[in-house]
Amino acid sequence: MDLPNQPIALPDRPLVAPTGGVAPPAIAPAEDPILAETSPIAVPQRRVVTSIGTDLISSLQSLMGTVVIAIFVITFIVQAFQIPSESMENTLLVGDYLLVNKLCYGGNGLGDHLMPYQKISRGDIIVFHYPVDPSQHFVKRVIGVPGDRLRMISKRVWINGKLLEEPYVRFIEPPNDAFRDNFPRTDIPAARLVGSWWLEMRKLVEDGQLIIPEGHYFVMGDNRDDSEDSRYWGFVPRENIIGRPLVIYWSVRDWDNNPSPSVRGRLDHLIYAITHFFQITRWNRTLRLVH
Repeated sequence: MDLPNQPIALPDRPLVAPTGGVAPPAIAPAEDPILAETSPIAVPQRRVVTSIGTDLISSLQSLMGTVVIAIFVITFIVQAFQIPSESMENTLLVGDYLLVNKLCYGGNGLGDHLMPYQKISRGDIIVFHYPVDPSQHFVKRVIGVPGDRLRMISKRVWINGKLLEEPYVRFIEPPNDAFRDNFPRTDIPAARLVGSWWLEMRKLVEDGQLIIPEGHYFVMGDNRDDSEDSRYWGFVPRENIIGRPLVIYWSVRDWDNNPSPSVRGRLDHLIYAITHFFQITRWNRTLRLVH
């Protein structure tokens, strides 16, 4: 049976056959690539939501990782301290803010023999728990180490019979204080002397020299005439030592180091620091290494 010579076309999709050929088969609507792109079955919005959720989780994980690292560093490696008094002038000034290396000396445990920790040496500046009140932190310079025999004559320090060179020391008064400037003295007490130390010290003096026992350190301030140190309250036990100052990360002048403990007082203190940052900062001391 002869068929009429007419081109075949699907509804809504006209298709013209090539000359002298047969029209290709029509594409079913479900397989039409154009329809696949606009079909209600495709939901790109769901991919966007998934991407946002993944990014949020990734950001939270990064934040938590940063917090954990910061806590670890603050707890075990470095700690910030502030200088509140003049006892270490001119090495450290009131208003200096320090980062202290808590890891340099180790923990006085078995692992210290395996790790390259530093030995506490004469001349080191250390931060430690005040032996009389461990809740307070002091910063002084190590003058005598275990086994040393120490004495002072007219403000000059002698260790094991040799004069100690101290280019960092500051004197503001003449040698007019018998106990402070000629140490140790077992015949006269001092006004600021701790009673228990007075009794202990008398047992450790031999030939006018103070013998420093094992596991203890004798410390003094660089501002030698205005420093309450081992002369007045005794030795620093090894376990009290926190670490060694690394750097002055900020230094300020004309600064109230003891703001009101109230919320309003602390807020005013912070606002003043922010609004006067450039005026109160000692730029020549900021980021200076401590030695």
